[in-house]
Formats: sequence, C-alpha cells, structure tokens
Amino acid sequence: EIRTQLVEQFKCLEQQSESRLQLLQDLQEFFRRKAEIELEYSRSLEKLAERFSSKIRSSREHQFKKDQHLLSPVNCWYLVLTQTRRESRDHATLNDIFMNNVIVRLSQISEDVIRLFKKSKEIGLQMHEELLKVTNELYTVMKTYHMYHAESISAESKLKEAEKQEEKQFNKSGDISVNLLRHEDRPQRRSSVKKIEKMKEKRQAKYSENKLKCTKARNDYLLNLAATNAAVSKYYIHDVSDLIDCCDLGFHASLARTFRTYLSAEYNLETSRHEGLDVIENAVDNLDARSDKHTVMDMCNQVFCPPLKFEFQPHMGDEVCQVSAQQPVQTELLMRYHQLQSRLATLKIENEEVRKTLDATMQTLQDMLTVEDFDVSDAFQHSRSTESVKSAASETYMSKINIAKRRANQQETEMFYFTKFKEYLNGSNLITKLQAKHDLLKQTLGEGEVGPPCLPPKPQKMRRPRPLSVYNHKLFNGNMETFIKDSGQAIPLVVESCIRYINLYGLQQQGIFRVPGSQVEVNDIKNSFERGEDPLADDQNERDINSVAGVLKLYFRGLENPLFPKERFQDLISTIKIENPAERVHQIQQIIVTLPRAVIVVMRYLFAFLNHLSQYSDENMMDPYNLAICFGPTLMHIPDGQDPVSCQAHVNEVIKTIIVHHEGIFPSHRELEGPVYEKCMTGGEEYCDSPHSEPGTIDEVDHDNGTEPHTSDD
Repeated sequence: EIRTQLVEQFKCLEQQSESRLQLLQDLQEFFRRKAEIELEYSRSLEKLAERFSSKIRSSREHQFKKDQHLLSPVNCWYLVLTQTRRESRDHATLNDIFMNNVIVRLSQISEDVIRLFKKSKEIGLQMHEELLKVTNELYTVMKTYHMYHAESISAESKLKEAEKQEEKQFNKSGDISVNLLRHEDRPQRRSSVKKIEKMKEKRQAKYSENKLKCTKARNDYLLNLAATNAAVSKYYIHDVSDLIDCCDLGFHASLARTFRTYLSAEYNLETSRHEGLDVIENAVDNLDARSDKHTVMDMCNQVFCPPLKFEFQPHMGDEVCQVSAQQPVQTELLMRYHQLQSRLATLKIENEEVRKTLDATMQTLQDMLTVEDFDVSDAFQHSRSTESVKSAASETYMSKINIAKRRANQQETEMFYFTKFKEYLNGSNLITKLQAKHDLLKQTLGEGEVGPPCLPPKPQKMRRPRPLSVYNHKLFNGNMETFIKDSGQAIPLVVESCIRYINLYGLQQQGIFRVPGSQVEVNDIKNSFERGEDPLADDQNERDINSVAGVLKLYFRGLENPLFPKERFQDLISTIKIENPAERVHQIQQIIVTLPRAVIVVMRYLFAFLNHLSQYSDENMMDPYNLAICFGPTLMHIPDGQDPVSCQAHVNEVIKTIIVHHEGIFPSHRELEGPVYEKCMTGGEEYCDSPHSEPGTIDEVDHDNGTEPHTSDD
C-alpha cells in the first residue's frame, strides 16, 4: 500500500510539473502570437483571446469549477485572457517587449520547472528507497523475532514434557515400596531418576536461553517498529511538503516577475485598460506557492495522506508487546540508551547548523528570484525613437551578458541548496528514527527513582569455560585451513569469540572497525588466543570493543593465505562490471563455491555478522560501504603488479556486495553444514568446534541406554 502511494505521489507531482509546462507553453505561444498581432488591429487581438478562451472552455470539464480549487498561476492566466480583448494601442512597443522579454522569461521558467522537478525527483526517489529499506528491515527483524519465539515455544514444550516424565517417575517410585525392591534393583532405579533430572536441567537451560533470545529479538523488532513508524510519519507529514516546496522553488516568484513585466507594459497604456489590469495585478499578488501546494494536496488527498501506523504483530499468542528491560538485557539497553543520547545530541547540533545554512541559502535564492527587474516604463517615453526603445529594453535585465551571469549564479546557488537540503533531510530522518528508539528506551528504562518494568525472572544459563586448547599450528599469521583441520574448530576461536563479544556489547558502538583500539590490549588479547585461552569468555571482564574489533581484523590481515585467494582476485574484481545486482551476486556466488568448504563456512559466518552489524548503521555509523572500506584491504589482498589505488575501490565494491547480499551468495546450512551466525546471542552459546553439537532428545537418551550425548567441549 505504501509503495503504491509513493508511486502515485510521483505521478501526481509529475502531472503538476507537466501542467505547469503546458501552462508555460501556452503562455509563451500566447505572447508570441500577441506580439505579432499587436501590429495588427483590435480584431486580431479579439481572435487571439477567443482562441485561448475556447481552449479553456473545452478543458473545464477536467478542472475543479470552484474558485477555491483554482491554482493561482491558472487564475492569472484566465485574467490575462480577459484583459487581452481590451488591447488596442502601443502595438510596436508591446511587440518588442513581448518578443524580447516576456517569452524569454517564460522559456527560462520552463527550463527551471524541468530542472527543479528532476532534482526533486532524485531526492524523492532516495527518500522512497529509504522508506522501503526501513520497512524491509522491519520485516526482516519481525521474521527473526518470529523464528526465536517459535524456538522458545518449542523449548518450553520440551521442558514441560520432561517435567511430566519426572513427575511420572516419582509417582511410580512412590507406588512401589522401597522394601519390595531387591537390593540389586536400587542402583538402577536411582540411575533412571538421575537421568531424568539431568535431562530436565538441560531442557530448563535450553528454555531459558531461547526465552532470552526471543526477548532480544522482540526488543529489536519493537525498536525497529518505532523507528519505521517515526520515519514514515515524518515523510508524510514533513518531507513530502518540503519536496513539493523544492518543486515549486522559484516558480511562483519567477512567474510573478514575468506577469509584472507584462503589467508594467500594460499600465502605460491608456486609462481605459486600467480597470482590467488592476484585476490582473491583484491575481498576481495572490500568487501563493503555499496555497497552491495545499490545493494540490487537497485535490489528491488520498495520495498524500499518511498511512496507518505499523502495529506490533505478536507471534503465536505472544502477549508481550513492549520492550523488555529485565536483566540481563537491562544493562545492554541502558548502554544503548546512553549511546543514543550522545549520538542524538551530536546529530541535532550538526543538523541545526545545516538548517541554518539551508535557510540562508533559501533567502539568497529568494533575493535572486524576487529582484524587481520587471519595470519597463522607460520604454514608453514618447520622446524616444523606436531605436531608443529597443536599446532601453536590451540594456536592462534581458541583455545576454546579464542573463548568463544571473543564470550561472542562480544555478550554482540552487545546486548548493539541493546539496544542503539532501543533507538536512538525511540528518533529520536519522534523528527521527534514533529519537523514536531513544524515547522508547527512555520509557522502558524509566527515569530517576522509577525503575524499569519488571517481568518474572528467567533462569540464567552459565557459560561454560572453554578448556585450554593446544595447537600444532599457528593461529595468527598462519594457515587457516590447516589450523581448522588441526584444531577441529569449524570457526577459529578468535573469530567466534570476537564476533560473539561484539554481538553482545558492541553492535551500537560508533565507528567500530574504523576507530583503532589500544595496541597494548590488542596484543594482550592476541597473546591469550595464541596460548589457547579465550580472554573474552568471561563476560565480566570488560574489554574495549575497538580493541576486540582490532584483534578480529588483525587475525584476517595476517593469514598466510588471504580469505579471498589471490588466484581468484581478477575473477572477483571483474564482477563489478556487471550492472545488474542479481547477475553480479550470481557471478560472485559461482566463484565462492569453488573455494574450500572450510573457508566458505568461515566466510558465511563473518559476512552474516557484518551484514547484521550494518543494520545498526543509524547508531554505529557503519553501513555496508564503510565496513567494506575497513575489511576490503584485510580480506582481499591486491596482487603484486596491480595498481593499489585503482584496485582498492573495486575491492571495496566487491566486499560491499557480499555484505549486502550474503544470503544469496553463501550456501545455507542445509547445503553446507557448519556453524551459522546468530543475530541474537545471549553469552551462553556453545563454541563452534563442530557443526554437530546439538544435545540429544529424550528418545536418544532412552535408546542409548542412558548414555548422555556430549558436545565437542565435553
């Protein structure tokens, strides 16, 4: 529905532009014909007026007949036709003025209308893409929320089943007297009870983890929901109005100057014409861009009316419809709230400066477009000859030198204005979305002594420490494939641990991967990983996010063989010549599948994380392009003999494409087994040592004679 509205908006604005062009074309034709007929008698003037009057009568069926629906330029046009029937004198002077002044002005206005509409349309298309991007992101996070909620429901069901089995076992034990059991049967009974209790504990932990993931996914969904509603509301209430103002920029003022030129000539005619000219002057004074804008929007009310707000869509009976701030997500939300507060303060100051520049530029444009250069009374001095009249007209505003100078100055100012207008719109849109998230978090976390809303406490899953690993091959500056084969880690520990830490604490960190961390801390973390330890396993051990990000980049930068082999460098770079995005993605996918399976698994994990990180670009300022700039030189080394300057931009474009379209490039988990990046982590995930680390089901426990399945960590 919104996409249809956006398309119809452009159709409406385009029709408005075409209507103006048609109006200007009619006016040019009118004054050209009038200039020729001015040399003839009044009968010719009457024919001209009748010609255009009949044209108006034939088109009245397509116009609103009420005066309040009549646009001010069209109203002026009607009055000019009425006045034309009274023209009869000063034909030679009027001929010169109409041919060398009025028509040229109208031609310039036509050029302005086309140019301004084109620029406004470019900005409008970008705004539409931003809206569609926001709604698509909302749909993505909604699907993520639905997926985690479904997993939570499944885990809860399994937990209840385990509780039923435990209750059934205890009932059975109560029915059978202890004295009746043989001595050799008692250990077997205790073993069965212990197995069921252990199975229940596992399922309780699994339920708690899935419930927490569901909460975080729902929070993301609600935040994006608020941001999307705010962006859509701002677009329909403010941006559309501003966009129409851009289309109207200078049109009414320029048209007013043209009509005033016409009026200046007409007012020097005999007194018998003054009454009609006064009417036209009053209409020109009422040329009002704002009024015409409201008229157009009222005429197309359904197109410009904001749509209904997006409502929260609960999944399978989920009754929680607000951002949850209970522990452990409360700390994360509080940190995110303070980051948003700081970011908003900076953005508002920057955007306010842009707005001041925009206002000053608009005032400059208004001064250019409202210059009073329409007075041609000097051309009607009876003491002057015909030659002097022509000379007076040519030395004024319409001289070629003045035209070129003024036009260049106006277009340069317009270009600067549109640049600042685009910057202001982008900034205000970003502020709107971040402010919506900020306000929602503020309401959720509470102020002063009012604490955050509480939900029933959920069991916490303790992250098991990873046992010390011993490697036969180097982790840093080594061969990744050999290391994976030797260590049994499908995702190297340094990659998995750094990404997990950033997922938990750094998705909103401004300038992540761009701002360097402490070199001392980077070396400390690196040395710990080299010793087989995981320095990021302890969530209480606070590490600088930028240092953790630096370790991740350092690992990939120092690989003996780059993640993207140099042998496929030219093949990957050649894909940027493909303009069609779908074809480019397909070509990159064909190249990726030729790489070793272990490398593809790591790539899939890394680029899924980078794509997830870019979804927080409003807060961390790292969109896919910025991330590509950071990771391009790290992941894809430029071979010797290639020009680094010219190749780097191509490398960044390839990396950006993979980040944006990672789901279409890398095989799914069904096609290629191995760890898959999860957007919502809880700090209690198992390590990615093996693609087969899922705990067994109840049936597996029973059928394996009580043998508990173990993960690679065990």
